[in-house]
Amino acid sequence: MKKTLISKGILALAAGCAMASTALAGGLERGGYNIDLLFDEGRFAAESAVTFVAPQRELKNVRDTDPSLFDPLDLTSTTAPPSPTFGGGDLTGRPTTADGSENYWVPRIGAKAAIGPDFDCMVDYSEPWGAHKNPGANWAGANEDIETKVESRNYAGTCSYKFDVGPGQLRLIGGAFYQEVYGFQERLVQNTQGLPAALGGGLSGVGRLDLEADGWGWRAGVAYEIPEYALRVSLVYNSEVKLDNITGTLDLSQVTPLLPAPINVHGSQDMPDVVELKLQSGIAPDWLAFGSVKWADWSQLQKVRFYCNAVGNPLCSPTNAVTSLDLGYRDGWTVTGGVGHKFTEQWSGAVSVTWDRGTSQGFGTQTDTWTLGLGAAYSPTENVEFRLAGALALLTGGSSSLQTINGETYGQRASYDFDDDLAYGVSTSVKVRF
Repeated sequence: MKKTLISKGILALAAGCAMASTALAGGLERGGYNIDLLFDEGRFAAESAVTFVAPQRELKNVRDTDPSLFDPLDLTSTTAPPSPTFGGGDLTGRPTTADGSENYWVPRIGAKAAIGPDFDCMVDYSEPWGAHKNPGANWAGANEDIETKVESRNYAGTCSYKFDVGPGQLRLIGGAFYQEVYGFQERLVQNTQGLPAALGGGLSGVGRLDLEADGWGWRAGVAYEIPEYALRVSLVYNSEVKLDNITGTLDLSQVTPLLPAPINVHGSQDMPDVVELKLQSGIAPDWLAFGSVKWADWSQLQKVRFYCNAVGNPLCSPTNAVTSLDLGYRDGWTVTGGVGHKFTEQWSGAVSVTWDRGTSQGFGTQTDTWTLGLGAAYSPTENVEFRLAGALALLTGGSSSLQTINGETYGQRASYDFDDDLAYGVSTSVKVRF
Protein backbone atom coordinates (compact mmCIF):
# COMPACT_ATOMS: atom_id res chain seq x y z
CA MET A 1 0.00 0.00 0.00
CA LYS A 2 2.90 2.37 0.59
CA LYS A 3 3.69 2.50 -3.11
CA THR A 4 0.15 3.51 -3.91
CA LEU A 5 0.09 6.30 -1.31
CA ILE A 6 3.22 7.99 -2.65
CA SER A 7 2.18 7.69 -6.28
CA LYS A 8 -1.31 9.09 -5.67
CA GLY A 9 0.13 12.13 -3.95
CA ILE A 10 2.41 13.11 -6.78
CA LEU A 11 -0.28 12.58 -9.38
CA ALA A 12 -2.56 15.01 -7.64
CA LEU A 13 0.30 17.50 -7.35
CA ALA A 14 1.31 17.48 -11.02
CA ALA A 15 -2.24 17.66 -12.32
CA GLY A 16 -3.13 20.43 -9.89
CA CYS A 17 -0.15 22.57 -10.84
CA ALA A 18 -0.92 22.20 -14.54
CA MET A 19 -4.49 23.31 -13.93
CA ALA A 20 -3.36 26.35 -11.93
CA SER A 21 -1.12 27.66 -14.71
CA THR A 22 -3.97 27.54 -17.24
CA ALA A 23 -6.21 29.78 -15.12
CA LEU A 24 -5.81 32.70 -17.53
CA ALA A 25 -7.50 30.70 -20.30
CA GLY A 26 -10.36 29.24 -18.28
CA GLY A 27 -12.97 31.89 -17.59
CA LEU A 28 -12.51 33.10 -14.02
CA GLU A 29 -10.94 29.85 -12.84
CA ARG A 30 -8.10 29.91 -10.34
CA GLY A 31 -7.94 26.89 -8.04
CA GLY A 32 -11.24 25.37 -9.15
CA TYR A 33 -12.70 22.52 -7.12
CA ASN A 34 -10.49 19.74 -5.73
CA ILE A 35 -11.57 16.83 -3.49
CA ASP A 36 -8.55 14.54 -3.99
CA LEU A 37 -7.86 14.64 -0.24
CA LEU A 38 -11.08 12.68 0.33
CA PHE A 39 -9.41 9.59 -1.21
CA ASP A 40 -6.39 9.58 1.10
CA GLU A 41 -6.11 6.18 2.79
CA GLY A 42 -5.05 7.49 6.18
CA ARG A 43 -7.58 7.62 9.00
CA PHE A 44 -6.86 11.33 9.31
CA ALA A 45 -5.10 13.56 6.79
CA ALA A 46 -4.51 17.29 6.52
CA GLU A 47 -3.06 19.23 3.61
CA SER A 48 -1.97 22.78 2.94
CA ALA A 49 -0.98 24.03 -0.52
CA VAL A 50 -0.23 27.28 -2.29
CA THR A 51 0.37 27.97 -5.98
CA PHE A 52 1.97 31.04 -7.54
CA VAL A 53 1.10 31.77 -11.17
CA ALA A 54 2.75 34.38 -13.40
CA PRO A 55 0.94 34.80 -16.74
CA GLN A 56 2.55 36.99 -19.38
CA ARG A 57 0.02 38.53 -21.77
CA GLU A 58 1.17 41.56 -23.73
CA LEU A 59 -1.36 43.60 -25.73
CA LYS A 60 -0.30 45.43 -28.88
CA ASN A 61 -1.82 47.44 -31.75
CA VAL A 62 -4.39 48.82 -29.30
CA ARG A 63 -7.00 51.03 -30.97
CA ASP A 64 -9.64 53.24 -29.38
CA THR A 65 -12.65 52.24 -31.47
CA ASP A 66 -15.16 54.57 -29.76
CA PRO A 67 -13.64 58.07 -29.24
CA SER A 68 -17.02 59.67 -28.43
CA LEU A 69 -17.52 61.70 -25.25
CA PHE A 70 -19.45 60.85 -22.08
CA ASP A 71 -22.71 62.84 -22.11
CA PRO A 72 -23.94 63.59 -18.56
CA LEU A 73 -27.29 64.68 -19.99
CA ASP A 74 -27.93 61.27 -21.60
CA LEU A 75 -26.85 58.91 -18.82
CA THR A 76 -29.44 56.18 -19.46
CA SER A 77 -28.88 55.81 -23.20
CA THR A 78 -28.50 52.21 -24.41
CA THR A 79 -27.75 53.08 -28.03
CA ALA A 80 -25.06 50.88 -29.57
CA PRO A 81 -21.76 52.53 -30.58
CA PRO A 82 -20.90 55.01 -31.93
CA SER A 83 -23.21 56.59 -29.32
CA PRO A 84 -22.06 59.93 -27.81
CA THR A 85 -22.65 58.46 -24.34
CA PHE A 86 -20.04 56.10 -22.89
CA GLY A 87 -17.15 56.26 -25.34
CA GLY A 88 -14.71 57.74 -22.88
CA GLY A 89 -13.25 60.30 -25.24
CA ASP A 90 -10.54 60.14 -27.87
CA LEU A 91 -7.59 58.07 -26.60
CA THR A 92 -5.83 57.58 -29.94
CA GLY A 93 -2.78 59.51 -28.73
CA ARG A 94 -2.10 57.15 -25.83
CA PRO A 95 0.31 54.15 -25.93
CA THR A 96 -0.80 51.25 -28.12
CA THR A 97 0.70 48.53 -25.89
CA ALA A 98 -0.22 47.32 -22.42
CA ASP A 99 0.32 44.50 -19.94
CA GLY A 100 -2.82 42.38 -19.96
CA SER A 101 -2.15 40.16 -16.93
CA GLU A 102 -1.15 40.15 -13.25
CA ASN A 103 0.55 37.51 -11.07
CA TYR A 104 -1.53 35.79 -8.40
CA TRP A 105 -1.49 33.26 -5.53
CA VAL A 106 -3.92 30.37 -5.02
CA PRO A 107 -4.11 28.87 -1.49
CA ARG A 108 -5.92 25.72 -0.39
CA ILE A 109 -6.20 23.97 2.98
CA GLY A 110 -8.20 20.91 3.99
CA ALA A 111 -8.59 18.06 6.44
CA LYS A 112 -10.08 14.59 6.03
CA ALA A 113 -11.21 12.02 8.60
CA ALA A 114 -12.39 8.41 8.28
CA ILE A 115 -15.59 7.77 10.24
CA GLY A 116 -15.55 4.03 10.61
CA PRO A 117 -14.36 1.72 7.81
CA ASP A 118 -16.73 3.01 5.12
CA PHE A 119 -17.37 6.73 5.67
CA ASP A 120 -14.92 9.53 4.89
CA CYS A 121 -15.49 13.27 5.27
CA MET A 122 -13.39 16.32 4.46
CA VAL A 123 -13.62 20.06 4.95
CA ASP A 124 -11.61 22.56 2.95
CA TYR A 125 -11.06 26.21 2.16
CA SER A 126 -10.15 27.28 -1.37
CA GLU A 127 -10.31 30.21 -3.77
CA PRO A 128 -11.80 28.71 -6.94
CA TRP A 129 -12.47 31.86 -8.99
CA GLY A 130 -10.52 35.00 -9.66
CA ALA A 131 -9.10 37.42 -12.19
CA HIS A 132 -6.80 40.41 -12.13
CA LYS A 133 -5.98 42.76 -15.00
CA ASN A 134 -4.22 46.06 -14.38
CA PRO A 135 -3.15 47.73 -17.65
CA GLY A 136 -3.51 51.15 -16.02
CA ALA A 137 -4.93 54.40 -17.36
CA ASN A 138 -2.17 55.27 -19.81
CA TRP A 139 -3.11 53.14 -22.81
CA ALA A 140 -5.45 53.53 -25.76
CA GLY A 141 -7.90 50.99 -24.29
CA ALA A 142 -8.40 52.67 -20.91
CA ASN A 143 -12.07 53.24 -21.76
CA GLU A 144 -12.44 49.42 -21.73
CA ASP A 145 -10.38 48.68 -18.61
CA ILE A 146 -7.98 50.33 -16.18
CA GLU A 147 -8.07 47.61 -13.54
CA THR A 148 -10.38 44.65 -12.92
CA LYS A 149 -10.06 42.31 -9.96
CA VAL A 150 -12.28 39.37 -8.94
CA GLU A 151 -11.65 37.23 -5.86
CA SER A 152 -13.48 34.38 -4.14
CA ARG A 153 -13.62 32.31 -0.97
CA ASN A 154 -15.09 28.81 -0.84
CA TYR A 155 -15.87 26.78 2.31
CA ALA A 156 -16.83 23.17 1.60
CA GLY A 157 -17.75 19.92 3.29
CA THR A 158 -17.72 16.64 1.36
CA CYS A 159 -18.40 13.05 2.46
CA SER A 160 -18.39 9.63 0.84
CA TYR A 161 -19.64 6.11 1.54
CA LYS A 162 -17.87 3.12 0.00
CA PHE A 163 -18.84 -0.52 -0.34
CA ASP A 164 -17.57 -3.61 -2.15
CA VAL A 165 -18.53 -4.08 -5.78
CA GLY A 166 -16.70 -6.77 -7.75
CA PRO A 167 -12.92 -6.68 -7.23
CA GLY A 168 -12.99 -3.10 -5.92
CA GLN A 169 -15.06 -0.55 -4.05
CA LEU A 170 -17.73 1.85 -5.26
CA ARG A 171 -17.79 5.22 -3.52
CA LEU A 172 -20.79 7.57 -3.41
CA ILE A 173 -19.84 11.22 -2.95
CA GLY A 174 -21.88 14.23 -1.80
CA GLY A 175 -21.28 17.63 -0.27
CA ALA A 176 -22.09 21.33 -0.10
CA PHE A 177 -20.16 24.58 -0.24
CA TYR A 178 -20.66 28.22 0.64
CA GLN A 179 -19.07 30.73 -1.71
CA GLU A 180 -18.23 34.44 -1.56
CA VAL A 181 -17.33 36.42 -4.68
CA TYR A 182 -16.21 40.04 -4.64
CA GLY A 183 -14.21 42.53 -6.68
CA PHE A 184 -14.11 45.81 -8.58
CA GLN A 185 -13.55 47.35 -11.98
CA GLU A 186 -12.19 50.75 -12.93
CA ARG A 187 -12.28 52.21 -16.42
CA LEU A 188 -11.99 55.62 -18.05
CA VAL A 189 -15.57 56.83 -18.53
CA GLN A 190 -14.52 60.28 -19.71
CA ASN A 191 -11.26 61.78 -20.92
CA THR A 192 -11.60 65.10 -19.09
CA GLN A 193 -8.66 66.88 -20.72
CA GLY A 194 -9.85 70.15 -22.22
CA LEU A 195 -13.36 69.98 -20.76
CA PRO A 196 -14.83 72.89 -18.76
CA ALA A 197 -15.12 72.44 -15.00
CA ALA A 198 -18.92 72.15 -15.21
CA LEU A 199 -18.54 68.98 -17.31
CA GLY A 200 -15.75 67.36 -15.29
CA GLY A 201 -12.64 69.27 -16.27
CA GLY A 202 -9.99 68.70 -13.64
CA LEU A 203 -11.40 65.32 -12.58
CA SER A 204 -9.72 62.01 -13.46
CA GLY A 205 -12.71 60.74 -15.46
CA VAL A 206 -12.37 57.29 -13.89
CA GLY A 207 -15.47 55.34 -12.85
CA ARG A 208 -15.30 52.53 -10.29
CA LEU A 209 -17.68 49.60 -9.73
CA ASP A 210 -17.40 47.64 -6.45
CA LEU A 211 -19.33 44.37 -5.98
CA GLU A 212 -19.86 41.51 -3.55
CA ALA A 213 -22.14 38.47 -3.36
CA ASP A 214 -22.48 35.02 -1.84
CA GLY A 215 -24.36 31.79 -2.43
CA TRP A 216 -24.52 28.04 -1.87
CA GLY A 217 -23.71 25.07 -4.08
CA TRP A 218 -23.62 21.29 -3.84
CA ARG A 219 -21.70 18.40 -5.34
CA ALA A 220 -22.43 14.75 -6.09
CA GLY A 221 -20.38 12.02 -7.68
CA VAL A 222 -19.24 8.42 -7.82
CA ALA A 223 -15.84 6.74 -7.81
CA TYR A 224 -14.63 3.18 -8.32
CA GLU A 225 -11.32 2.00 -6.85
CA ILE A 226 -9.18 -1.13 -6.98
CA PRO A 227 -6.30 -0.26 -4.60
CA GLU A 228 -3.96 -3.10 -5.55
CA TYR A 229 -3.84 -1.75 -9.12
CA ALA A 230 -3.84 1.91 -8.00
CA LEU A 231 -6.98 2.19 -10.13
CA ARG A 232 -9.47 4.96 -9.53
CA VAL A 233 -12.17 6.37 -11.79
CA SER A 234 -14.24 9.29 -10.48
CA LEU A 235 -17.00 11.47 -11.90
CA VAL A 236 -18.03 14.52 -9.85
CA TYR A 237 -20.61 17.23 -10.56
CA ASN A 238 -20.34 20.62 -8.83
CA SER A 239 -23.50 22.69 -9.06
CA GLU A 240 -23.77 26.30 -10.10
CA VAL A 241 -23.75 28.92 -7.35
CA LYS A 242 -26.62 31.37 -7.68
CA LEU A 243 -25.49 34.88 -6.81
CA ASP A 244 -29.03 36.24 -6.76
CA ASN A 245 -28.23 39.40 -4.82
CA ILE A 246 -25.01 41.00 -6.02
CA THR A 247 -24.68 44.37 -4.27
CA GLY A 248 -22.22 47.19 -4.61
CA THR A 249 -21.62 50.79 -5.57
CA LEU A 250 -20.91 52.72 -8.75
CA ASP A 251 -18.71 55.76 -8.17
CA LEU A 252 -18.76 58.38 -10.95
CA SER A 253 -17.68 61.28 -8.74
CA GLN A 254 -14.49 61.62 -10.85
CA VAL A 255 -16.51 61.75 -14.08
CA THR A 256 -18.99 64.58 -13.61
CA PRO A 257 -19.92 67.04 -10.82
CA LEU A 258 -23.57 66.05 -11.40
CA LEU A 259 -22.95 62.72 -9.62
CA PRO A 260 -20.84 63.59 -6.56
CA ALA A 261 -21.61 60.46 -4.48
CA PRO A 262 -21.50 56.70 -5.21
CA ILE A 263 -24.84 55.08 -5.96
CA ASN A 264 -25.97 51.64 -4.82
CA VAL A 265 -26.29 49.02 -7.55
CA HIS A 266 -27.53 45.43 -7.67
CA GLY A 267 -27.54 42.50 -10.06
CA SER A 268 -27.45 38.71 -10.30
CA GLN A 269 -25.28 36.03 -11.89
CA ASP A 270 -24.73 32.27 -11.60
CA MET A 271 -21.21 30.95 -11.20
CA PRO A 272 -20.66 27.88 -13.41
CA ASP A 273 -21.47 24.27 -12.74
CA VAL A 274 -18.52 21.96 -13.34
CA VAL A 275 -18.27 18.28 -14.30
CA GLU A 276 -14.94 16.45 -14.03
CA LEU A 277 -13.97 12.88 -14.96
CA LYS A 278 -10.67 11.60 -13.54
CA LEU A 279 -8.84 8.33 -14.17
CA GLN A 280 -5.61 6.84 -12.82
CA SER A 281 -4.21 3.33 -13.04
CA GLY A 282 -1.02 1.40 -12.49
CA ILE A 283 0.63 0.46 -15.79
CA ALA A 284 3.85 -1.23 -14.54
CA PRO A 285 5.65 -1.69 -11.21
CA ASP A 286 5.99 1.78 -9.64
CA TRP A 287 4.44 3.46 -12.71
CA LEU A 288 0.99 5.04 -12.99
CA ALA A 289 -0.86 6.87 -15.74
CA PHE A 290 -3.51 9.50 -15.09
CA GLY A 291 -5.85 11.78 -16.97
CA SER A 292 -8.89 14.00 -16.61
CA VAL A 293 -11.55 15.79 -18.64
CA LYS A 294 -13.34 18.80 -17.18
CA TRP A 295 -16.25 20.87 -18.49
CA ALA A 296 -17.21 24.24 -16.97
CA ASP A 297 -20.34 26.16 -17.93
CA TRP A 298 -18.63 29.50 -18.45
CA SER A 299 -21.15 30.42 -21.17
CA GLN A 300 -23.44 31.51 -18.32
CA LEU A 301 -21.23 34.59 -17.95
CA GLN A 302 -22.07 36.96 -20.79
CA LYS A 303 -23.07 40.51 -19.84
CA VAL A 304 -23.48 40.85 -16.09
CA ARG A 305 -25.81 43.84 -15.78
CA PHE A 306 -26.27 46.14 -12.79
CA TYR A 307 -29.19 48.40 -11.94
CA CYS A 308 -29.89 51.20 -9.47
CA ASN A 309 -33.10 52.48 -7.90
CA ALA A 310 -32.15 55.89 -6.49
CA VAL A 311 -35.14 58.20 -6.95
CA GLY A 312 -34.27 61.40 -8.79
CA ASN A 313 -30.88 60.18 -10.00
CA PRO A 314 -30.74 60.63 -13.81
CA LEU A 315 -28.49 57.57 -14.05
CA CYS A 316 -31.06 55.17 -12.58
CA SER A 317 -33.79 53.40 -14.51
CA PRO A 318 -35.94 50.38 -13.58
CA THR A 319 -35.39 48.82 -17.01
CA ASN A 320 -31.97 49.97 -18.28
CA ALA A 321 -28.75 48.74 -16.69
CA VAL A 322 -26.50 51.51 -15.45
CA THR A 323 -23.40 49.48 -16.30
CA SER A 324 -22.25 45.91 -16.96
CA LEU A 325 -19.29 43.58 -16.78
CA ASP A 326 -18.75 42.34 -20.32
CA LEU A 327 -17.35 38.78 -20.47
CA GLY A 328 -18.91 36.97 -23.46
CA TYR A 329 -17.54 33.55 -22.48
CA ARG A 330 -18.14 30.15 -24.03
CA ASP A 331 -17.98 26.82 -22.17
CA GLY A 332 -14.55 25.72 -21.01
CA TRP A 333 -12.97 22.30 -21.65
CA THR A 334 -9.78 21.09 -19.97
CA VAL A 335 -8.03 17.81 -20.84
CA THR A 336 -5.00 16.49 -18.92
CA GLY A 337 -2.85 13.39 -19.32
CA GLY A 338 0.35 12.29 -17.63
CA VAL A 339 2.45 9.64 -15.96
CA GLY A 340 3.98 9.27 -12.48
CA HIS A 341 6.86 7.13 -11.20
CA LYS A 342 8.18 6.14 -7.77
CA PHE A 343 11.99 6.31 -7.84
CA THR A 344 12.74 5.30 -4.24
CA GLU A 345 10.86 4.76 -1.01
CA GLN A 346 11.06 8.52 -0.43
CA TRP A 347 11.02 10.13 -3.88
CA SER A 348 8.36 10.20 -6.62
CA GLY A 349 7.87 12.29 -9.73
CA ALA A 350 5.27 13.03 -12.39
CA VAL A 351 4.85 14.83 -15.70
CA SER A 352 1.61 16.06 -17.25
CA VAL A 353 0.36 17.81 -20.38
CA THR A 354 -2.83 19.91 -20.30
CA TRP A 355 -4.93 21.51 -23.04
CA ASP A 356 -7.45 24.18 -22.06
CA ARG A 357 -9.91 25.52 -24.60
CA GLY A 358 -10.06 29.29 -24.36
CA THR A 359 -13.37 30.81 -23.32
CA SER A 360 -13.09 34.04 -25.35
CA GLN A 361 -15.07 34.43 -28.57
CA GLY A 362 -13.16 37.18 -30.36
CA PHE A 363 -13.46 39.51 -27.36
CA GLY A 364 -10.87 39.22 -24.60
CA THR A 365 -7.57 37.35 -24.33
CA GLN A 366 -8.56 33.88 -23.15
CA THR A 367 -7.40 31.72 -26.04
CA ASP A 368 -6.30 28.05 -25.97
CA THR A 369 -3.53 27.12 -23.54
CA TRP A 370 -1.04 24.22 -23.57
CA THR A 371 0.74 23.39 -20.30
CA LEU A 372 3.63 21.13 -19.33
CA GLY A 373 3.69 20.24 -15.63
CA LEU A 374 6.54 18.63 -13.65
CA GLY A 375 6.38 17.61 -10.01
CA ALA A 376 8.26 15.83 -7.25
CA ALA A 377 7.22 14.46 -3.86
CA TYR A 378 9.41 13.62 -0.90
CA SER A 379 8.08 11.35 1.86
CA PRO A 380 10.55 11.03 4.76
CA THR A 381 7.99 8.79 6.51
CA GLU A 382 4.68 7.22 5.57
CA ASN A 383 2.89 9.97 7.50
CA VAL A 384 4.46 13.08 5.95
CA GLU A 385 4.69 14.18 2.32
CA PHE A 386 6.23 17.34 0.84
CA ARG A 387 5.46 18.32 -2.76
CA LEU A 388 6.92 20.77 -5.23
CA ALA A 389 5.77 21.27 -8.80
CA GLY A 390 6.30 23.64 -11.68
CA ALA A 391 4.40 24.30 -14.87
CA LEU A 392 5.15 26.14 -18.11
CA ALA A 393 2.21 27.19 -20.28
CA LEU A 394 1.88 28.47 -23.83
CA LEU A 395 -0.93 31.03 -24.17
CA THR A 396 -1.85 31.10 -27.86
CA GLY A 397 -2.17 34.42 -29.67
CA GLY A 398 -5.21 36.14 -31.12
CA SER A 399 -7.09 39.43 -31.14
CA SER A 400 -9.99 41.20 -29.46
CA SER A 401 -12.40 43.35 -31.42
CA LEU A 402 -16.06 44.28 -31.88
CA GLN A 403 -18.17 41.11 -31.68
CA THR A 404 -21.84 40.21 -31.60
CA ILE A 405 -22.49 37.21 -29.32
CA ASN A 406 -26.05 35.97 -28.87
CA GLY A 407 -27.34 39.31 -30.12
CA GLU A 408 -25.22 41.35 -27.67
CA THR A 409 -22.36 43.70 -28.58
CA TYR A 410 -18.89 43.28 -27.04
CA GLY A 411 -15.58 45.03 -27.58
CA GLN A 412 -17.07 48.29 -28.79
CA ARG A 413 -14.64 50.50 -26.87
CA ALA A 414 -11.23 49.12 -27.88
CA SER A 415 -9.55 46.47 -30.02
CA TYR A 416 -6.08 44.94 -29.84
CA ASP A 417 -3.89 42.00 -30.82
CA PHE A 418 -1.63 39.66 -28.82
CA ASP A 419 1.00 37.10 -29.78
CA ASP A 420 1.73 33.70 -28.25
CA ASP A 421 2.78 34.29 -24.65
CA LEU A 422 4.10 32.23 -21.75
CA ALA A 423 2.95 31.63 -18.20
CA TYR A 424 4.63 29.71 -15.42
CA GLY A 425 3.45 28.38 -12.08
CA VAL A 426 5.07 26.99 -8.95
CA SER A 427 3.16 24.96 -6.38
CA THR A 428 4.18 23.65 -2.98
CA SER A 429 2.25 21.64 -0.41
CA VAL A 430 2.59 19.49 2.67
CA LYS A 431 0.38 16.62 3.78
CA VAL A 432 0.30 14.74 7.07
CA ARG A 433 -1.69 11.57 7.76
CA PHE A 434 -2.29 9.27 10.72
